[in-house]
Amino acid sequence: MTCSLNQSNVLGCGSNVVAVSRWRNPLLQFPVSSSISMPKIPNLSAISISKPLHVEAFRSLQIQPRMRSLIRAYDADRSEGEGVIQKAETARKVKIGFYFATWWFLNVIFNIYNKKVLNAFPFPWLTSTLSLAAGSLIMLISWATKVAEAPNTDLDFWKSLFPVALAHTIGHVAATVSMSKVAVSFTHIIKSGEPAFSVLVSRFILGETFPMPVYLSLVPIIGGCGLAALTELNFNMTGFMGAMISNLAFVFRNIFSKRGMKGKSVSGMNYYACLSLLSLLILTPFAIAVEGPQIWAVGWQKAITEIGPHFIWWVAAQSIFYHLYNQVSYMSLDEISPLTFSIGNTMKRISVIVSSIIIFRTPVQPVNALGAAIAVLGTFLYSQVTYWFSSINWPIFVLTT
Repeated sequence: MTCSLNQSNVLGCGSNVVAVSRWRNPLLQFPVSSSISMPKIPNLSAISISKPLHVEAFRSLQIQPRMRSLIRAYDADRSEGEGVIQKAETARKVKIGFYFATWWFLNVIFNIYNKKVLNAFPFPWLTSTLSLAAGSLIMLISWATKVAEAPNTDLDFWKSLFPVALAHTIGHVAATVSMSKVAVSFTHIIKSGEPAFSVLVSRFILGETFPMPVYLSLVPIIGGCGLAALTELNFNMTGFMGAMISNLAFVFRNIFSKRGMKGKSVSGMNYYACLSLLSLLILTPFAIAVEGPQIWAVGWQKAITEIGPHFIWWVAAQSIFYHLYNQVSYMSLDEISPLTFSIGNTMKRISVIVSSIIIFRTPVQPVNALGAAIAVLGTFLYSQVTYWFSSINWPIFVLTT
């Protein structure tokens, strides 16, 4: 496009013509030839200089309502997003609360039926084997029917899981032996001393050091357990040692699990299922060697004669509830922090101790109850102290079971 400035002082540019007054614009007062060729100027179609300015101003005013509507839409979307987040958080809290309530309820029911079975059928090795067998069968059926997604495992996974399963098997059998000899409440009072074993093993075997508040939190645990043991009316050394061995075994289980299972992407439910399967394979030959089918047959017949068909339900209930409460605890561990889990575990132990004393009418002296309360309080303080130091990146072992 060619623009020219002629003697009549008119600037022509395409279809638009603008008259230029010399006296109005001194910048254009220069000698002009009859025809001057001007450089090409792009056609600015977005701005029309032939239309009145008030039209363009009117159009700019029309943008404001549109912007206001966009802002209102953005605020509405943001409010809706915040509402969705709040609903999701509320749903998560309800889910965790449901996990905790179910975990405690199932644990109490298991301990009640487990003690009933052991009173009528004092064979803890077989009872422990049946508990693991029931859980393994439940998960195998769940995987086969696609109710639960089967884990994707390899040989390295099972190698890493073996020491965990071995420690789990020892701890499970030792706890069952303990409950076959002493009251359920006494077993759980002694098992509340597990944090002390955790610190001692980590300090003297693994060489880890802890801040002084952690060591101080062990004083009420050890003192409370000692006081409860000294004042226990039905004290039995086998039951006491069984609970102590269980504590030690579960500490090693936690250490092996923490070290060997890093990077293994298996859900809590499937992790415990694999743990049960491997523990069952480890325990079965030892149970047969220690007790044996002949003794089991005699004891089973005696229990059926004394209790009746209800005994079969007791065995099934203690086996199924053992798996379910452990499965729920591992599922809840996927959703919460180790501190919350430790607090939940402490509250679970309190509920088991209190319910077993009420149901089995266990005689408790005031001094014995004081020792139990001190031990449980010490466990709670330990969980608080260890989590606080771990939150500031102190290399510390946090008990999670």
